[in-house]
Amino acid sequence: MGLMDILQHYAQPASQSSPDAAQAHYDEVSKSAPPEVLGQGLGDAFRADHTPPFGQMVGQLFGQSNPQQRAGVINQLLGAIGPGVLASLGGGMLARMTGQSNSAAPQLTPQQAADVTPQQVQEIATHAQQNDPSVVDKIGGIYAQHPQLVKTLGSAALAVVLAGVANRMRN
Repeated sequence: MGLMDILQHYAQPASQSSPDAAQAHYDEVSKSAPPEVLGQGLGDAFRADHTPPFGQMVGQLFGQSNPQQRAGVINQLLGAIGPGVLASLGGGMLARMTGQSNSAAPQLTPQQAADVTPQQVQEIATHAQQNDPSVVDKIGGIYAQHPQLVKTLGSAALAVVLAGVANRMRN
């Protein structure tokens, strides 16, 4: 099945695929689709009603990420919530970890990011989405660069990603 055939299949609102097919189709599309379109499709999955909440999905991806990816995700999320919220998240752990005042968004190193749990990231991501909804697409853009990690979200989320890519590629 070619790229356009795969995308046409997912462009149909009622289309269904087996979990294995969704994984294989995602592999094919992630190799060919522009990263920004893949990131937007991932943002669609983060916002979809029939996938887990954004925070939960980001926490899951974070748990599978390497230290550099973790730092990039946390720093993007922290930029969206602003420094004033740090003291209330994770029992103030991030504020203590970074030693930052309320005047600037902190930047965690990969070493510091290794000490943050997926559950803490879930909390941070939920607050970040409430404070700045555009962070959903920014995180989608980060993880679009790492398609193998995205596959850990499961076939339902991958189907939403593929539908989003299909809709953008045909417009």
